[in-house]
Formats: sequence, C-alpha cells, structure tokens
Amino acid sequence: MFNKIFKLIIAGLIIAYAIYQFIEGNIGNGIFLILLSTIFIFLYFRNEMILLAFLRMRKQDMAGTQKWLDKIKDPEAALTTKQQGYYNYLHGILFSQTNLTQAEKYFKKALKLGLSMDYDVAMAKLSLAGIAMQKRRKREATTLLNEAKKLDKQNMLTDQIKMMQQQMKKI
Repeated sequence: MFNKIFKLIIAGLIIAYAIYQFIEGNIGNGIFLILLSTIFIFLYFRNEMILLAFLRMRKQDMAGTQKWLDKIKDPEAALTTKQQGYYNYLHGILFSQTNLTQAEKYFKKALKLGLSMDYDVAMAKLSLAGIAMQKRRKREATTLLNEAKKLDKQNMLTDQIKMMQQQMKKI
C-alpha cells in the first residue's frame, strides 16, 4: 500500500512518460501508459485495502475484514477524508459485536469525517441509535432513528427501523 501522495506522484510520472512516448511517435505505448496511470488515480480515490475489507465484510468474514483494516498503519497519512470515514465505519461495524463503547466512538468519528453514500450514513445512525437505546438514552436514539429513516431512500432499512421503534416503546 502506497501513501496517497505517492500514488499521485506515480500517476504523474507515468503520464509524463506517456507524453514523452506520444512525442516520440509511440502512440500505442502512450495510450497504454495513460490507462496504467488511471489505476493509480483510481486507487487514490478508492483505497485498495478498504475495498478488500468491504469484500471480506460482504462475505461475512469479520476476521478477514479486520486483517485488511490492520494493514493500514497510519490512516491519516494513507487515506483521504472520506476513506478515513469508511475506515472508522468498518471498525464501528466490527466493534458493534463486541464493544459498544468503541463502536459508538468509531461510528461518531465516521459520521464526522463523512460517508459518501446516504445508505451508509443511515446505517451508521441506525447503529448509533441501537447503541444509545441499549445505554438507555431514549431521546438520542429517537433522534438518530428519525434521521436514519429520512436518509433511507431505497427503504432497505425499514424493517430494522420498525423493529427498533417497537423496542423503543418497551423502554
């Protein structure tokens, strides 16, 4: 895994060499190098370790997800702000099964840093609402549930939201 600045430097060097190849008349080499540089530009915006961690999460392999996240040694230096949000989001999901206090910290940090998809924001707020409900903070849980309901535009979380609202009535 390269630092985010190195990815841009490598892409810039490859593009510069591609321009040199165009000047020399090697059009095929230049086109190939431009396409090669797009890989590094893509990896600047989408970190490869987070992509692999999401792949493991999709397969319900929590140990594998943790393994890929552990490969990111310094998230502030290696990741952009949105990627740091998803890094914390994944840690929040992992810790929500074992340590609710840690999970709450990670989810709040993920929301502060920002998540790009409304579904992810809704899921983080729903998880925070569940944690608040378990800690007997009903007002905070209600607010977070309402925010999650507004963000869930595809109605993918409606069952979980309804279930949590039923549990809120018991508190």
